[in-house]
Amino acid sequence: MTRPGPMALTLEAREVPLGGLRAMKVRRSLPQRGLPTIGAWCFLDRFGPQEAVMRVEPHPHIGLQTVTWPLVGEVRHRDGLGSDVVLRRGALNLMTSGHGIAHSEYSLGEDPAPLDALQLWVALPEEARHSAPGFETHASLPTVGLRALRGDDAVATVIMGVLAGVESPATTYTPIVGAEIAIPAGSTVRVPLNPEWEHGVVAVSGDIEVADGTVADTTGTLGAPPPDGILYLGTDRTEITLSSAAGATVALLGGEPFPDALVMWWNFVGRTHDEIVAAWHDWNGRTGRFAEVPGHDTRIPAPPMPEVRLTPRMRTA
Repeated sequence: MTRPGPMALTLEAREVPLGGLRAMKVRRSLPQRGLPTIGAWCFLDRFGPQEAVMRVEPHPHIGLQTVTWPLVGEVRHRDGLGSDVVLRRGALNLMTSGHGIAHSEYSLGEDPAPLDALQLWVALPEEARHSAPGFETHASLPTVGLRALRGDDAVATVIMGVLAGVESPATTYTPIVGAEIAIPAGSTVRVPLNPEWEHGVVAVSGDIEVADGTVADTTGTLGAPPPDGILYLGTDRTEITLSSAAGATVALLGGEPFPDALVMWWNFVGRTHDEIVAAWHDWNGRTGRFAEVPGHDTRIPAPPMPEVRLTPRMRTA
């Protein structure tokens, strides 16, 4: 895939009602029209901050990894492999669907509770997407200090992949980075980037200004990501600076531009319409492709397939 080059594209998040038993709304910032992926990252939802009872019954996935990064609250994950884990702030749940897996997500207790998290998907490359499913959880992740040009240094938690020479223990299948960066009030910090990768900065909390780190004055200002949205930076940058007056938390997403065009529908990531139809039949028909999730007697049925043929999401950015 051709590298898009450097740019500064503001991508707004949109509100999506999840409905049904979930009774929750999320803010979705990826995929976007014209930009289906940033590296292998193909999906980003933020559910929260809100008080809610989360009851996401068993549902399937193919062709992706789910990356759950909690900000507030506790979420219980169960899946068809027998995993049963309560996820808390600072820990990572990573589920690799391979050819097919089902899982559920519940908040703890019966009453509404504070919840806030980032839910992301990573598209699996051809050599990994037909593999057996897997699940891993990491209670602690490595951090790296980012040098300040002004104020105090920032701390980045490396959730997936590699940043500034520090590597997450989470399993990856493509060159990628996913990191949470905490920027102290009144600070400007340098963030090194791989110029062959594309990157985006996600606003999580606080005020943030992004600039080209190779430009010494305000002519290098690139802007700010909108609330829960993304400032897409393209490729061919060796570093950026992040500045905050009152303190901020951002997520950095990036990676080698993904080579394949994706067909994404419901919870499935494939390459063709026929693959999605096959997964739809296997889930609703209980063919055995998706193992049952222990502890549940209900599941979310796949919605009716659209009457049109599904086509790949094409990149124009």
